[in-house]
Amino acid sequence: MISKRGFASDNNAGVHPEILRELARVNSGHVIGYGSDIYTEEAKRLFKEKLGTDTETYFVFTGTAANVLGISGVTRSWNSIITAATAHLQQDECGAPEKFTGCKVLTVDTPDGKIDPEMVEKYMYGFDFEHHSQPGVISVSQSTEMGTVYSVQEIIRLADYAHSKGLLLHMDGARLANSAVSLDLPFKAFTTDAGVDLLSFGGTKNGMMGAEAVCFLRKGLSPDFKYIRKQGMHLASKMRFIAAQYIAYFRDDLWKRCASHANEMARILAGRLNEIKQISITQKVQSNGIFVIMPAHVAEKVMKQYFFYSWNEKRSEYRLMTSWDTTEEDINDFILALKNAIGRN
Repeated sequence: MISKRGFASDNNAGVHPEILRELARVNSGHVIGYGSDIYTEEAKRLFKEKLGTDTETYFVFTGTAANVLGISGVTRSWNSIITAATAHLQQDECGAPEKFTGCKVLTVDTPDGKIDPEMVEKYMYGFDFEHHSQPGVISVSQSTEMGTVYSVQEIIRLADYAHSKGLLLHMDGARLANSAVSLDLPFKAFTTDAGVDLLSFGGTKNGMMGAEAVCFLRKGLSPDFKYIRKQGMHLASKMRFIAAQYIAYFRDDLWKRCASHANEMARILAGRLNEIKQISITQKVQSNGIFVIMPAHVAEKVMKQYFFYSWNEKRSEYRLMTSWDTTEEDINDFILALKNAIGRN
């Protein structure tokens, strides 16, 4: 079993000490369960501060739940959800969107994980025709599964397009903090202010312990969502332990410190990889993800020490992820392992 810090996923990193301390701090005495406690109220207030006063926030355990239950709150089973073919919603939810929303998931191919109105246009037909699934939501990932980041202008353009067609714009923000650091902007600037309607605000990939949030960025967007969350089995009885993580996350910009470090480690790793002629980087390195083409036999050898994922077997393309706890020593050791594997062939 590989136990050293690797580059497979930011999910593999531990929990930040400041998050653990906050969990210990709130673990005293009794509070009312299911979210009727001072910690949940404080966390919701912080979300309004970060995203706008109209924000309605509901805490869940997983990113899949945030995406699927959130979209369930604004769709009916005859709607369709349009997203990138690489999106987590399509590739990694095990069919949960279709099962729990009843909606069709329609995908567009994109070279860098980002979608634009021209790509979506092919699905904009059949409105008010009962034989056709009705387009309901466009879903984007920020940052994308390819490590790229939408600019504010790109989000505004897609939001304006969605609204002009009567659709909503959902953002999968599993790595929202990494995007905020990359853009050097507050969360609100590229979500609420850019026209995003529904946001999955992730924290697990950036130092938290299983904490995610569904954020409706306009009042009344999903008035019955509390029932959807309960039926979806994500109403936490001890809600304070999810809420407390976000309190610590926002305090002293812990989110920014963690994401800044992860992004910087990705930049350094990319620089070192560029020194190896047998390896080529395939995507812009804008957050904490790096996509590389390397000889398969080299990857196979290095994976025995540092596990990481194959992305496209036909191209021999692999994904490398840095985390809040990645160190330069980790990078140096990884690069050495790569060079040794290349040198032995």
